Amino acid sequence: MEWPEWAPDVLGVRRRAENEWRLKEALALLILINMRTRRMAGELDALRTEVAETRTVIDSAIALITGLKTKLDEAIAAGDPAALTALSAELDAKQAELAAAIAANTPAA
Repeated sequence: MEWPEWAPDVLGVRRRAENEWRLKEALALLILINMRTRRMAGELDALRTEVAETRTVIDSAIALITGLKTKLDEAIAAGDPAALTALSAELDAKQAELAAAIAANTPAA
């Protein structure tokens, strides 16, 4: 029930109604902010997981390249053509695996 403008607000009914409306509006805004914050937190967790997975892939690629360089240096130092041939075959296989992994995880343009 709306309080008439001309009637005196003796009991403070109009002010209480206005305050109640403002409180309900503030509560609705707080609920909305809470919902959006929770959604953003979920999105942030997903992003953190994705970054961790990417770091793992990068660290694995670095370890692979470092290991291959060490094997190559050893084969060159030993002057072993069979070791160089085996290393070349291993490098081809790892290159194909890495290329497939990159292609599988790259979004289409």
